[in-house]
Amino acid sequence: MTRSTTPPDAAREWQEWHEARLATVTGPYGPLALAGTHWLADHPDGRIDGLPGRWTAAADGTAVILEAAPGDGLTVDGAPAAGTHLLDQDAGPAAARVRHGARRLVVLRREGLWAVRDFDPESPARRAFAGLDTHPYEERWVRPGLFRPYAARRTVQVANADGRERDFVLGGELAFPLDGDEHTLQVAVEPDGSLWAVLADATSGTDSYRFRFLRPPAPAADGTVPVDLNRTQLPPCAFADHFLCPFPPPGNTLPFALRAGERRALFG
Repeated sequence: MTRSTTPPDAAREWQEWHEARLATVTGPYGPLALAGTHWLADHPDGRIDGLPGRWTAAADGTAVILEAAPGDGLTVDGAPAAGTHLLDQDAGPAAARVRHGARRLVVLRREGLWAVRDFDPESPARRAFAGLDTHPYEERWVRPGLFRPYAARRTVQVANADGRERDFVLGGELAFPLDGDEHTLQVAVEPDGSLWAVLADATSGTDSYRFRFLRPPAPAADGTVPVDLNRTQLPPCAFADHFLCPFPPPGNTLPFALRAGERRALFG
């Protein structure tokens, strides 16, 4: 006989999620470790203050060229770097090919522009982090959702945390009931089918960070999907200023106080 999930089970699952989330945030190469995002276009001579080597974009824009001297202390693919190395975009700190001691130098490409991200376990933000201010779990914030895909994906321009506007591709809307009303959020669809909402609410910028993320699982074939607002989380730019987080697209400000999930990062 299959036992239905009881509130204590759900609360325990949320606690496990919260603990895993905290471990990710505080990990040596989590968002707190990002000490800088350096756009190569801002460094035409290839020299980046604080980073060894010479970093330039290839003439055809398809790669990054790293010129390293033995005294730079860099490694590429685990071996001491010397000479010229051709680099493609990395899939995050874990896959970074270039390292400098404990630092991982991640090659990033965004809208045709190349950058190097410096993940440093000794970053000021990681040293100063004092915890996540998070609301306790409440069953009322777990709602039955329905994903309504658009006939074709829509691209909108949204402001990003660095002040620039960039494309944001939306795949549909996520609807859920709360206190007798239906609420909707425009969502992106990730490659694995899961959903991604960037949202604000009546507490944003006052009682909570200015916007937050919600990542529901992939909807079932009929579009149904659980919406657990207890798992609303802070965007990476709440932990370090060097992320390019998108702000909520038009219509994604909920008209009520969402006192659920992560509120803000605490720094001592």
